[in-house]
Amino acid sequence: MFSRVTSSTMTQSSLRNLQGSLSELARLQQKATSQKAFQVPSEDPSAAATTLGLHAEQQRNAQYARNIDDGLAWVSTVDGALASSTSLMNRVRTLTVTGANDGALDATAKEAIAVELEGIRDELLAQANTRLLGRSVFAGTSNEGAAFMTDAATPGSYTFTGVPGAEVTRRVADNATVRVDADGAAVFGEGPDSAFALIDGIVADLRSGVNIGQRLNAIDDRIGTMLGAQGAVGARQSQIERAKETTLDASVLLESRRTAVEDVDAAEVLVQLKAQELVYQSALAVTSRVLQPTLMDFLR
Repeated sequence: MFSRVTSSTMTQSSLRNLQGSLSELARLQQKATSQKAFQVPSEDPSAAATTLGLHAEQQRNAQYARNIDDGLAWVSTVDGALASSTSLMNRVRTLTVTGANDGALDATAKEAIAVELEGIRDELLAQANTRLLGRSVFAGTSNEGAAFMTDAATPGSYTFTGVPGAEVTRRVADNATVRVDADGAAVFGEGPDSAFALIDGIVADLRSGVNIGQRLNAIDDRIGTMLGAQGAVGARQSQIERAKETTLDASVLLESRRTAVEDVDAAEVLVQLKAQELVYQSALAVTSRVLQPTLMDFLR
């Protein structure tokens, strides 16, 4: 059985073929300009699902990177404050040893030591109230501007404003969080047991003629506490730096995986585009020749 072929049938068939070829050419041109393997999920559902998962992982990894940078800023600030505080307490110890030598010092020399100790106390208090972006690094989660408050009407009232047991932490991996602050109450002490009150006591004893050599053990204990806290902060800093290296490696790996799934091979798509352009141009040429004879051509 033969089917009847008319000029209209040939025209419609040719147009359908041309439209299909043009659509494929447009699709390849879109891939070449966007450098994306697919434009809508329906083109490749499996790749689209994989890409969504990779984008989610990249966003999570980027958030960890931001947490790590912020955490490093915290621990670096804490470490610097602790180093300065330890240095100040070592100077306090040196002055205390000097001041304990009653026979070699007159009243003027003792007063000079007392004045320097008062200046060190103020410096130490400033270190204890160190802030980062408006938050105290020794007050935990407290919103107070300073970790230690003083009352001029009550000598020795060094009140710790932090929340007991509270910690500032940063998540650096799916299952890892790191503390980035330090407990000011543990490092500097509170009230009459604080390092500031200890210095005040040394100054008072020095001015009243009491031998201050008995204060050396308390100074050594406070220095030991500060060194221990600084060591703990250093260990956490090392942990965060290792997490940073892991995050950077993960970032490179995730981008490589995303590129392999989502981006096109530029050389390959250009070859396909050139081939499709040739196919389309050939189809146009053939169609123009096949559809030339019309009724008007025969009536000429």
